[in-house]
Order: sequence, then C-alpha cells, then structure tokens
Amino acid sequence: MATCCDRPGGARNGSGDESDFRQVEAMTAGTAAGARRRASCVHTLFPINAAMTAYQMLVAVHVLVGAVALVTFWTAGLLRKGTPAHRNTGRVYLLAMVGIVITGAPMAITRWIDGHVVTAAFLAYLVVITSTGVWVSWRAIRDKAAPQRFVGPVYVAFGALSLLSGAGVLALGIQAGAPLLMGFSAVGLFTGFDMLRRRVRRDTFAKTPRWWMTQHYTAMIGNGIATHIAFLGIGLPRLLPSANGTALHYLSWFGPLAVAIVAKVILDRRWKPRPASKAVATPPRTQNA
Repeated sequence: MATCCDRPGGARNGSGDESDFRQVEAMTAGTAAGARRRASCVHTLFPINAAMTAYQMLVAVHVLVGAVALVTFWTAGLLRKGTPAHRNTGRVYLLAMVGIVITGAPMAITRWIDGHVVTAAFLAYLVVITSTGVWVSWRAIRDKAAPQRFVGPVYVAFGALSLLSGAGVLALGIQAGAPLLMGFSAVGLFTGFDMLRRRVRRDTFAKTPRWWMTQHYTAMIGNGIATHIAFLGIGLPRLLPSANGTALHYLSWFGPLAVAIVAKVILDRRWKPRPASKAVATPPRTQNA
C-alpha cells in the first residue's frame, strides 16, 4: 500500500499541514501515481501558493461556519419545540449547514487537485449525505400537509445519490484498506435505501401519524453527526493541536455516529404512534330479585 504523501508524520494537504483526513489517505500505488500526475498538470496551470491560500481560507470559513452550526444546533435542541425561538434558531442552523456544504464542495475539489483522490471522494460523499439531511429536515416541515410532495423527485434524487455514493465509498474503502470509509459508507447506504423504500411505499407513508416529525428529527440527528464531526475532527485539532492522535480521530468520527444511533432509538420510542385503545365492553347490570 502507498500513501498520498511520503512525508513523515502523516499525510499532508496542499498547504503542507497535516491532513484532517489521515485515516482515509491510503490508496493503491496505481491510484497514487495517477493522482500525482494529475496534480502536476493542474499545478502547472495554477500556482501552488495560490492553491494553498485558497484551501486555507476554505478550511477557516468551514471551521467558522461549523462553530456557528454547533452552537445553534444545541440552542435549537434545548429550546421548546415549535416556539418562534426554536424555529428561528433552527433556520440559522440550517443556513450554517448550507455554508458547510458550500465550503465542503470546493474543499473536495481542492483535495482532488492536490492528488488526494481518496480524501476528495470521502469529502464529496460527506457533502452528499449532509445536503440530504439539510434538505429532508427543511422539507419535512414545509411539506407537513403534503407527504406525497415531500417524497417527490428531489427526495428520490437525494436518496439515489446517498445510496450510490455510499456504495462507492464502501468499494473505495475496501480497495484502500481504510476502515473509516468502510464504516461510514453505511450511513449513505442505509439512508439511500430507506428513502427509496419510503418512496415506493409512499401511500402507506402518507398515512403514518406525525411522519413529518419523525423525518425532521431523524434528519436533524444526521445533521448533528456532521456538525460534531466538523468540530471534533477538523476544528478541535486546529484549536488544540495537542488534542490529536489516531484514537481521537476515530473517536471524533464514530463517536457522534454512536450517540446519534442511541438518540434515534430513544426518540423513536418516545414518538412511536400508539395504537388506538379498544373500548372494553361492560356487561349490563342485572337487578336482583
């Protein structure tokens, strides 16, 4: 196995800093060679120093927007649901998540230009599943009275993208021997399959009590995973360089996922539709002789 960069101390990004995605840097020798050739051609057209500055600015904005998302996520979560404060804070949070997506996409392109194909693919995958969560959490409220519209063409497109990107990341993770990719591919695979299944059973889905609430909090839990990963995996190591290491990197990625699964189970039990109670017939009273 070869890595994207042969410098000691871990893989490095275009600015020479240690990569925030070291666990996904492994790739085959052939892939690495092709990436180096492509990076050489691109850097002939674009000066390296300019690319470094652009990437550093992207990461800085990404971290800043991620901090806003982290604060507003917990603020909205702790506020009473349905209140104006909750709705307004939730809007700010979703806008911050849109900012994460907008900065994440060019970061993926920059990593591809620098020759880090595996990292670029993983970043693009994160953009897909994060975009899906943001859209679903927003439309679940907007389409509260129109479930058929909710599971329309855009919903299907996001479901298909999540499923296909999850399958691609799984294959890439197996090829590169990257546990992080293999583990996180399950998010896209499950999300995509579940969305497409819901589309097929849309008539039954439309009759589900409080379907919009379930879809909203499920998507927000997924958004929370992305928010905390952005902070723990990228922001925290930059704020506290001593808080680094392989164990912390894996914990920052899989920790939020584990917590999200537990939260999903708890909320599902709390809001699970209860069957209507059957009236118990009482025998008629008889008069004593």
